Parts: sequence; C-alpha cells; structure tokens
Amino acid sequence: MDKQSKDFLIAYLNNASPTGFEASGQQLWLSYIQPFIDEQLTDTYGTAVGILHPGAAYRVVIEAHADEIGWFVNYISPEGYLYVVRNGGSDHQIAPSMRVRIQGTKGIVTGVFGWPAIHVRERSNEESPTMKNLFVDVGADSKKEVEQMGIHVGSVMTFEDQCVELNKRYMVGRGLDNRMGGFMIAEVLKRLKARKQTLPYTLYVVNAVQEEIGLRGAEMIAQRLKPHVAFITDVCHDTQSPLYNKKTQGDQQCGKGPVISYGAAVHGKVAEYVEAAAQKKRIPYQRMAASRSTGTDTDAFAYSNEGVPSALVSLPLKYMHTTVEMAHLHDIEQLIELLYHSLVQLPKNKSFAYL
Repeated sequence: MDKQSKDFLIAYLNNASPTGFEASGQQLWLSYIQPFIDEQLTDTYGTAVGILHPGAAYRVVIEAHADEIGWFVNYISPEGYLYVVRNGGSDHQIAPSMRVRIQGTKGIVTGVFGWPAIHVRERSNEESPTMKNLFVDVGADSKKEVEQMGIHVGSVMTFEDQCVELNKRYMVGRGLDNRMGGFMIAEVLKRLKARKQTLPYTLYVVNAVQEEIGLRGAEMIAQRLKPHVAFITDVCHDTQSPLYNKKTQGDQQCGKGPVISYGAAVHGKVAEYVEAAAQKKRIPYQRMAASRSTGTDTDAFAYSNEGVPSALVSLPLKYMHTTVEMAHLHDIEQLIELLYHSLVQLPKNKSFAYL
C-alpha cells in the first residue's frame, strides 16, 4: 500500500459516516477516485458511483457500502442526559464509558456513555447495559443547555475512535465495516488506471448508503444502473478468536485471503468465475456458506430488476460492530487483486445463465 492510498484509508476510516448521514465520507471517496474515472453520479440519498467507459451496452458493478453504525438521540432528560436508539446494529454492551461524537446543528459535540462506578454497584445483582439504561453525558446540567449546544432529538452520533496499525499487520478501528470495502473498490479503480487497462464494458464502482438498516442504498442504485453482473464486497467474521463457534459461524481466518460466499442469493456461476480468477492468479481465498440470505448488498442486487447474477467476496474481520474491528493488510491486498483480475478477465457480454 503506497503512501497516497494509506493516507486516504486513514482519513476515510477516521471520518464519521453513520447511516443516513454519509455525505462527508462520500465526498472524501469521490475526491479520491476522481483521477481514475470518466464520470460520476450520485443519487438522491447519497450513493456515489464512479464510472469507467460509460455508454457500453454491457454493464458491470463492483460495490461496497459506505455507512457505519451509530446512535440517535431519542430523549433528553430535564437534567441534561441523552437517551438513545440504535442507528443500525450498534452494540449496547460495549457502549458504557465510550466517547461519542454528536452531529449537532452547531457542529460536533463530544459526549460520553456514562456508567455507575464499580464501587456503587451490587455485585450480587449487577445491572447490565441495555437500551433502557444507556445514557450519554455531554457535560450539561439541563435540557435547555443541551439544546443550546445544537443537540436535538434525532441528532446522530458515532463512537469516537481513531484507527491504528497493530503489529504492522492489522488495521484497527471503528467503521471498517464497510468503509474498508469502499477503500478496496477505490484501489481497484486506481490499479486499472495505473496499469492502463481498458475494459470492454461500462464499469460502475458503487459506494452505497444505508446498508446497515436493510440494504436500502443498494436497492435504489440497482434499479437505476440495471447491471448485467455485480461483484459485491463486504466483511465477514473471523471465527478464530475466543467465543466464536466454527460449527455455526463457519471457519474463516484473517490473513488467509478473501472469502467467497455460496448461497441462494449468490449466483453459482459468478462465484465459480471469481474462484477461477483467484486460482489463475494464485490468489489465496476461503469459502463460506450463507443460509437464507447473505445479509449484505448482494441480496439487493441479486433480486433487483429481473435478477442480476451476483457474487459476494468478503474481507475477514475481527470484532465486527465494535470500535476495535481488525482487518489484515494481506487480506486487503489480495481482495483488491481478486476484484481487479475478475474485472480484467471478464469478456464482453459474458453470460452467466444457468441454462
């Protein structure tokens, strides 16, 4: 990873992009990919698309999602404490003592998830954090003071945490799910440009919004672009650390390469094509199975229009939906290369029909 790429990755990860409020992250992303694309578009809810070779009849998508989990202010007490509801799959168990950045009308306000000191908790009957007892303290003494800070019911917040590099091997921080995907598809564009590759089709590089609340951005943009094939990238669980069950959650490991999914929403012919590309270029990869659905934007693309043959290639991730998500630098590099070679090897008007 060169310095330009790494500087962008760190800035992109450190920027807050909660679901429904992704604009600042999308601006960073579009600015970075600008030298590598021919055109761009954004839709009404903020999904951003970089386009190569516009106008070709055959249309290909590579996609990631841009949003991260967060919280909404749901109630402000007379004493000035904030009570919250989830924005996406935020984890109530890790919230106590975490710092947050609240997007107020007057700018960013720092707050903390408070919690009673260990000295005053009864060990025999300790109360666990739940959505009913979590609260945020912004240092205010009244509801009026909170409102004067620019905070209101509906203000969105994210955990405040900066990404770091661990053991020269891992990137660690919040929001790797799935801004790491946005980074990787941007790097595919950068490599296509640097290696002077001309594709025989229109390529849409899609950074979709609102995945964390039901794949909504992908649903909208799939209807607009009407691709003939889609390659989706997201994250999946590394299941090697304690408290994971490989029998029910699969056997994926950071450092052993990207993970190719199999399941009903994943088109078998496209998955086989990606696997063949990996084998041809000797890119290490792993496999995982999805049950009824993948839970990713793959589902939205696969079942859009009259059906879009779609594959899912995932980045193994430790500790998903925490502030210490961990991705291996080797896997990041190999996933970029796998997407790149899948695109370069794809012939014009490729049919993935089963019959």
